[in-house]
Amino acid sequence: MHPNAQHKHLAWHETMELHELTAASSNYLIAMKMHVHHVTDPHLHELYEEAIHMTEGNIKDLLHFYSMAPMATRTNKSKSEHHDMTGFYAGHLLAYLKTLIRSYAGAITETATPQLRETFVKQLNHAIKLHAKVFNFMLERGFYPAYDLHKLLENDKKNAQKALEM
Repeated sequence: MHPNAQHKHLAWHETMELHELTAASSNYLIAMKMHVHHVTDPHLHELYEEAIHMTEGNIKDLLHFYSMAPMATRTNKSKSEHHDMTGFYAGHLLAYLKTLIRSYAGAITETATPQLRETFVKQLNHAIKLHAKVFNFMLERGFYPAYDLHKLLENDKKNAQKALEM
């Protein structure tokens, strides 16, 4: 699947969705590839392999659209390279918290028991605060250049390539 030739670039909002999907998929692909060798149940191992293959294909498809991302310049190079796994671990934690927050928000809308709702709200608020701390950790260390779209998308491509090459 390739970008639609009739559009010269993606809209800003869909570029951010592309970023979110690519970043999360790359992070989870790295984790699955790290874990698959520890899965002893043959059927579950097969499911992991299928998920890895599917995710690799998804990432390859998504990367085709990066050339259509709206950017003023495409020549900036990342000034800092992170050779350890700190960025991966932080991104994995951030993705977990984002998923957790969405899950709590959905659960709250289904809750009829006031005490359970209060518990969910308390836990949701804690997850939101922790998400902010992890986000700021990543932002301060250059792992999540949220205010620089070019760097954000370049990081996505780098991480996606790293995940595919594992």
